[in-house]
Amino acid sequence: MLTTSLACAEEPWQSPAYLQQAFVEVALRNEYVAGEQTVRKWQQPIKVWLVQHDADQSEKTAWLTRAHLQHLSQLTGLPINMAIHAAEANMTVVFSQAAQWRQDIAQVSGNAKLQPPDDAVCMFGLSLDTHKAIKRAWVVIPVDHAQEHRSLVSCIVEEITQAMGLPNDSEHVYPSVFNDKTPESLLTGLDALLLKMLYLPAIKPGMRAAQIQPILAGQLQQWQLDGTIQHAEQQVRQSALYEMMGF
Repeated sequence: MLTTSLACAEEPWQSPAYLQQAFVEVALRNEYVAGEQTVRKWQQPIKVWLVQHDADQSEKTAWLTRAHLQHLSQLTGLPINMAIHAAEANMTVVFSQAAQWRQDIAQVSGNAKLQPPDDAVCMFGLSLDTHKAIKRAWVVIPVDHAQEHRSLVSCIVEEITQAMGLPNDSEHVYPSVFNDKTPESLLTGLDALLLKMLYLPAIKPGMRAAQIQPILAGQLQQWQLDGTIQHAEQQVRQSALYEMMGF
């Protein structure tokens, strides 16, 4: 009876097979690099430094960022806090302006030649250690440009979430902030599960698909039985951002 009940309640993304493939799409691929990648994730607490170039929007963007960081910490179990000084930060989030965001990208990335794609509204980057653990990350969001595209909230949510180690966009993952062809601006139940999967203790930086598949298979079976998958969408909608946006 349990199996029948679960089958009737499932959305396509709630299938363990779908979740496994979605994880491979988002965590182990990169739209700018060919071939399968390895797992990339944080192994240390995250300290975030905010840089604000727009005083009029600074209170709003700071609140949105803190609310999303708190949600990410809850989902992953990873300590995420605001840095007291820029020097102690290992993640920098820059709220820029369209006129200077290219300069900000070059400065925060340490790569003077790095430029955003022509169709980009916001951008993030990662630095990895020799074991493929994330050691630093940055996000640059040109506030005026993002607002012009009605993408300020989605930029904050997507770019910072990708900086957790889910760097790829894919049209095969739905509903998700990682799918540019869907209107999602806040994390979905599917996105929450992808984050939980990535931050399972058994999933290590540098692992490949063949290594993680048996781990995920066992965990997803457990989550299917205990209701974690079934209630993922309900749970994710209890975040402060959902409340603020009126969902």
